[in-house]
Amino acid sequence: MEISGSSAIVVGGTGGLGEATVRRLVTAGAKVVVADVADDKGKALQDELGVRYVHTDATSEESVQAAIAEAESLGPLRISVDTHGGPAAGGRLIGKDGSPLGLDGFETTIKFYLTAVFNVMRLAAAAIAKTDPLEEGARGVIINTASIAGMEGQIGQLPYSAAKGGVLGMTLVAARDLSPLGIRVVSIAPGTINTPAYGQSADQLEKYWAPQIPFPKRMGRSSEYAQLAQSIIENDYLNGEVIRLDGALRFPPR
Repeated sequence: MEISGSSAIVVGGTGGLGEATVRRLVTAGAKVVVADVADDKGKALQDELGVRYVHTDATSEESVQAAIAEAESLGPLRISVDTHGGPAAGGRLIGKDGSPLGLDGFETTIKFYLTAVFNVMRLAAAAIAKTDPLEEGARGVIINTASIAGMEGQIGQLPYSAAKGGVLGMTLVAARDLSPLGIRVVSIAPGTINTPAYGQSADQLEKYWAPQIPFPKRMGRSSEYAQLAQSIIENDYLNGEVIRLDGALRFPPR
């Protein structure tokens, strides 16, 4: 599928993975809407790149619809990339004091990292489905962001691992659901990508994670996520797949 001339929405487009994807799509000729809650960063990207920034709560149907409508105003919406984050609870299922892990934190994590992904996917799919079909009936592609924590979550990651595991589980089913409409669905499952989301300095992160990664002996880069996203968009035979982006890392128990 050609990126040039298509409209795209990147949810979480001001974050590390999202911004790199926005820049890559703009360079490839897409008309991009950055949907996020970081207004200052979003407006800065709008001024620099000529994208449209829309303040967007991924958990809200009305908010996501508004961002999609903005993307549709730029041209046929054929690309949706979801990289958004949010609060994530952690802790062992049973704490040292014998108390169970809190239900509220679990539900909040699921809301942001699974339910919101479903919300964006369903609304983007409905919009993409309205576009005219291209060669071989293709209409567009949806890329969701999972995590290798959804496959081998570490101790204390149960809520996050459950949410990302849900994203993994939705991938093939959504691809099958949307196949009659010519819409592909692919998920990227990053390992340790060095972004500000960790809340630590890049050097500290590299010092901790690099020795644990088989090859290359470093953390991943946001640009590598964006490069993969572009490859997925352009390769019409990639569908219903979860692609790990992790340098062969497998999370140990802790």
